[in-house]
Amino acid sequence: MRPDWDLYFLKIAYAVSERSTCERAFVGCVLVLEKRILTTGFNGSPTGQPHCDDVGHLMVDGHCVRTIHAETNAIIQAALHGVSTKGSTCYVTHFPCINCSKALINAGITRLVYSVSYRQDPISLEFFRTANVEITQKESNFNTSE
Repeated sequence: MRPDWDLYFLKIAYAVSERSTCERAFVGCVLVLEKRILTTGFNGSPTGQPHCDDVGHLMVDGHCVRTIHAETNAIIQAALHGVSTKGSTCYVTHFPCINCSKALINAGITRLVYSVSYRQDPISLEFFRTANVEITQKESNFNTSE
């Protein structure tokens, strides 16, 4: 059966997550405007830096700080290539952390579609609501790693 657009792009986000280099969370993100993919991102180290898969985690206060989150990487890719994200939809495997939520809002995201409610922060939810970002959770059967 042919998937609707949300499931289609969410499935692509899961495929992108397979490139993650920090096994603590395989997260993928796809930024889409008018049914066209703008950029993608996955959890991984900055360019040229060692990855968790190779050298281990760099833990600070229970968080791996070696890794840039998928949403931030997708926004960085857009900036690097001069692609506007204003008015776009963010498809992401896991609900964004508070820092990624703020970055997505400032990048002009108007809609968020996610699958996993991993550490869903009520402050992030409030930020999205205040910014009038539409939030949709989609259950999926292609979740390969939570």
